[in-house]
Amino acid sequence: QVQLVESGGGLVQAGNSLKLSCTASKWTGGSAHNMAWFRQAPGNERELVGCWRWRTQQSTYSNSVKGRFTIARDYVRNIFTLQLNNLKPEDTAVYYCTRSREYAEECTNHRDYLTWGQGTQVTVSS
Repeated sequence: QVQLVESGGGLVQAGNSLKLSCTASKWTGGSAHNMAWFRQAPGNERELVGCWRWRTQQSTYSNSVKGRFTIARDYVRNIFTLQLNNLKPEDTAVYYCTRSREYAEECTNHRDYLTWGQGTQVTVSS
């Protein structure tokens, strides 16, 4: 069964950058899986940060991160990344990488995501 492992989290000051990586091992199935980054802050529900749609090879972002965060997918090395620029204190959360079921269409459908990593903490100080 596929395993996802996130890395790259840490403590940074507001305005700085981080790059999160999600490495997939024991990949099963082909490339027809959407990938996404979610985050969850204490006391909040898990929210979609951005996702990569396999069918169009394009990414979608939440309004709160659009223009600051960038998703990339490396099919050869099975690495999925999230570049976080101009970080704000409200970006503080645990960030999770996730893979959808095969042939899922819209990448924003939370219920399509079946495999999750353990998460990596991002803390932004003001």
